[in-house]
Amino acid sequence: MNKKLFTLSSVGLLILPLIAMADINAGAAPIPNPGIQVEQLINILLNFIWPLFMGFAVLMFLVAGFEFLTAQGDPTKVAAARQAVLWGVVGVAMGVLAFSLPFVVRTTLGLG
Repeated sequence: MNKKLFTLSSVGLLILPLIAMADINAGAAPIPNPGIQVEQLINILLNFIWPLFMGFAVLMFLVAGFEFLTAQGDPTKVAAARQAVLWGVVGVAMGVLAFSLPFVVRTTLGLG
């Protein structure tokens, strides 16, 4: 089961660049260059990724809470649930630092 899931996800990840680079408007008039700047592109990417990250973090904490509930006092399961919460906190902290890095660099360079 895991091999099938891994294979399907690998094939899906290999196909994604082809889909992204596909010429949807083949034969139509070319789309004018909107003159998007790097700063705007970074903001667009962060605004897209941030909710996905937060949703994933909430889901991981729900899974850790479920592990606590189903541990039934077993010390090894409780320890595993504690590790899941600990790594969830570390992941959220690293995510917040990663998402705040462009803003810190922009402020340091005096760009806004």
